[in-house]
This record gives sequence, structure tokens and C-alpha cells, in this order.
Amino acid sequence: MLRIMLALLAGSLFGTGLMLSGMTDTAKVQGFLDIFGNWDPTLAFVMGSALLPMALAWRLAEGRKPAAGGSFPAPPSAELDRRLVLGSVLFGAGWGLAGLCPGPAMASLSYNSWQGALFMAAMACGMMAAPRLSRHLDRAAANA
Repeated sequence: MLRIMLALLAGSLFGTGLMLSGMTDTAKVQGFLDIFGNWDPTLAFVMGSALLPMALAWRLAEGRKPAAGGSFPAPPSAELDRRLVLGSVLFGAGWGLAGLCPGPAMASLSYNSWQGALFMAAMACGMMAAPRLSRHLDRAAANA
């Protein structure tokens, strides 16, 4: 029960932060991505202010166990492979076209009418298709 309450608190805090920082405003996000046009650098500060505490948290969590049980996830691999590049390209294309990524998309569901729901449905379809596509690409690479 404690774990669920902490997850609810963390998710609520995260969603509130996304809304207050403007990350759920698709025009603001697309303005940030438009570096050769009317560039809006404010989201760089939002991302930087999220990265610094997270880097500190990873350092402090080393060798410890979570207070609510379970274990911390292993640090991600530093290997640059086809899957990482393809996933990054798809994520970036979706972010640039729609102005949303998964967290802000979920936070914007409460007020973004049918467009937010359509984005979430498309994102869910992509997430469900990704493992199948990955297996197909792995088989194709093994046969090449």
C-alpha cells in the first residue's frame, strides 16, 4: 500500500511539474525544437533542472534498497546500438510532430480533448508494435 501511495504522490508531482513548466503545451515544445526559427529555450532549463537532481539520486542510490521495497533498476547500458538509435529517431519524430512525449501526453489527457486521446492511442499502438518490429529486425540482421 505504501508503494502505491508513493507512486501516486510521485506521479502527481511529476504531472504537476510538467503542466507548470509548460511541457504539456505543444506549441511551447515545438517552439523549443525550432532552433532555426522562433526558438524558445525555456524547456532546456526545465530539462536541465530535472537532470541534475536525477544524477544526484542515481549517485546516492548506489548500493541501497528502496524504502518501499523491491530494488532500483540497473543503470542503462552505454552501448550505442541499432535499437537505441531507431528508438531515439522515432521518439524525436513523434515529439517534433505532435509536441508531446509520453509523460506530458498523459498529463495533458485531462484537458487536451480528442487530440490528446488520439496521440495516446497512437503511442500505445507503437509501443505494442515495437517488440514485434524489434524481433523482425533482429532476425533480418542475423540472416544478413
